[in-house]
Amino acid sequence: MNIVKGLTTALPIIRQSVTRGYALKSDLKIKWVRPAKVSCIDPRKSGDCAPLPVIDPKQFMFHYQKSKELQEADDRVKDLFRIGNTPRRKAMQIYEEQMIGSVNRHALDFGSVEAKIAKMTAKIRSYQDIMEKFPRNKRLKVKLKEMIEKRRKFLKYVRRWDYRRYEWLLEKLDLIYKDIPEDCIRIERKASLRKLTQIHCDEIRQKKLDEYREKLESQQLDFLERKMKNLQFIRNEQIACQVKVTVTEEEVKEATERYEAMLAKQKKVKDDDNLEIEAN
Repeated sequence: MNIVKGLTTALPIIRQSVTRGYALKSDLKIKWVRPAKVSCIDPRKSGDCAPLPVIDPKQFMFHYQKSKELQEADDRVKDLFRIGNTPRRKAMQIYEEQMIGSVNRHALDFGSVEAKIAKMTAKIRSYQDIMEKFPRNKRLKVKLKEMIEKRRKFLKYVRRWDYRRYEWLLEKLDLIYKDIPEDCIRIERKASLRKLTQIHCDEIRQKKLDEYREKLESQQLDFLERKMKNLQFIRNEQIACQVKVTVTEEEVKEATERYEAMLAKQKKVKDDDNLEIEAN
């Protein structure tokens, strides 16, 4: 009966200690903010530096830009062949052909690796523009992610095959190759707080060491002066008493030189500080 009574009286204390343990907070001024998650389809992660360009709506479609009959036609007929009056996919086709034309090997090259990467880049930037307006389009998001992974695979192949062509391709298409790291570090709150606490403790330790070093350096001149005088006094006393001389002239000379060098260094620092104060 007494044991049960003792347990019942101890339970609130145990419960209170447990709750207090969970409620403990550090007094250190360390604040950790979880970094914002970057989507896999975001241009910052895909490596697309240039956004989708704005195409002039009054421009003719790509296949009719050099047509002489269209230049002499009526304004109503011209409006039918302008990009502004055509579906968006027609304008994107013009953009794709421009991108392919900037890296293809000849006018009819549409199957090389460079042409395929250029075509995928045009589609990726077009899809990214749509995703900014409609972020809940999950089907397009999956399609965009797959295309980014496919382009990364092609770029990796070109990088291994011909590095100079790979650099030229990135420069032409305004891309940055971002490979997936092999050892991805998971962002965790506890681990990050441990690292921040370790950095904070290292800073405190280094600050105290710097303060102690400054304190010792401030006392160094007096110490050298006392050392120089004591060595000279001991040498003179040993010579006067005609006993074995344990302090050599080189030791006295070395202590004197160190004292004079330290004195000149401190004087120069004070002069520089005074010049800075006068300049300000």
